[in-house]
Amino acid sequence: MNENPNFALLVRLEAKAGKEVEVEKFLRGGLSIVQEESGTTTWFALKLGPSTFGIFDTFTNEAGRDAHLSGRVAEALMQKAPELLSQAPTIEKVDVLAAKLS
Repeated sequence: MNENPNFALLVRLEAKAGKEVEVEKFLRGGLSIVQEESGTTTWFALKLGPSTFGIFDTFTNEAGRDAHLSGRVAEALMQKAPELLSQAPTIEKVDVLAAKLS
């Protein structure tokens, strides 16, 4: 990898009661879509608690991050959010200060 993934997104998702399995399935299915995004360096779907989920992904530049935010996974998430989530996703643009990549 020539460039460091200094740009990132931290997304927090709170599932509606009874929708936890569906949120988990949605996140697992997002991987195949994200693998097609050349600007996304890393992408992690997380389970933070019984009904709390997250996404952490990194990019080498702002253009990659912006492309991801307007990409297929983001679009699908916004379409499914009212059905699956108890509140709107919290999406934060963050900077990666240091990283160990294999």
